[in-house]
Amino acid sequence: MFLQTWKKYLPVIILLMKRSGKGEQQVLDMNYTDFQRATGGKKTKLTFSSLQLDNGRTNYDANNTQLAKDLILVLQENEQTGSMLRKQQFEFSVNSSFQLTIRNNTVIEEKEAV
Repeated sequence: MFLQTWKKYLPVIILLMKRSGKGEQQVLDMNYTDFQRATGGKKTKLTFSSLQLDNGRTNYDANNTQLAKDLILVLQENEQTGSMLRKQQFEFSVNSSFQLTIRNNTVIEEKEAV
């Protein structure tokens, strides 16, 4: 349902995922009408609070909205984002103002001094 919409935003999502590696939360303001058109007039929940992807695996929950499920699919199918997802831990959320928030929660292990 939302695959084409997510693909539209994918280039910016890739950039924000890279920037999030610095430990800063990244926010993308999206257009409500893009998602509304994708629903075809159906009443669908257009938000999700926390979608965590840990080394390519999701905290898959049957209660995840179609919006979240389609985001996972688009990210996993893309070569660049798929590679980032396999090596790092990301958290995504979409609020009622259609802001996609991306957090990189990867823990960087410090090398022990000899």
